[in-house]
Amino acid sequence: GFFAMSEAGLREVANPSAIFLSRHPQPVPGSLVMVARDGGRPLLIEVQALVDPTRFATPRRVAQGVDSNRLSLLLAVMSRHGGLVLGDHDVYVNLVGGLQITETATDLPLALALASSLRGTPLAGTLVAFGELGLTGEVRPVPYGEERLRELHKQGYTRAILPRKNCPRAGVEGLTLQPVSTLAEALAA
Repeated sequence: GFFAMSEAGLREVANPSAIFLSRHPQPVPGSLVMVARDGGRPLLIEVQALVDPTRFATPRRVAQGVDSNRLSLLLAVMSRHGGLVLGDHDVYVNLVGGLQITETATDLPLALALASSLRGTPLAGTLVAFGELGLTGEVRPVPYGEERLRELHKQGYTRAILPRKNCPRAGVEGLTLQPVSTLAEALAA
């Protein structure tokens, strides 16, 4: 459960996803919403990435809310299988709200946010992504795929990029699903 401290004591937060979304008035480069699973419930969390040409001999890698080793692995996969070379760029990633997420479903949204920042191209504000990236560039399924899709639909999102094996056969009413098998497909989508 999520609780907020008020003058009257603790009160339940009915929609915890609202805490972790900044809701920009217009889409901005480097920002994407992901649906994570923390404990027993799905949460929508904004993933932010900033890619900037380095001014030093060694580029900086800063990760807030995600494992820095996972970020390094992700950058290598993006370089090898996505054609996005970030070796001469500083990379900063952040999960809004100070949440720490250890599940691998953050891989695909982080890769898309990093590509968006590098290209200076915003992603649609109604887009959500989740999925694990393998070392060979494949997008791997994650647990509770349909539950994640129901939560993002409930919160008003209309499009999802997700692992092909997490795509329900019948689809989800009101959602446009873009199943992908590789990082290259996800970047093209």
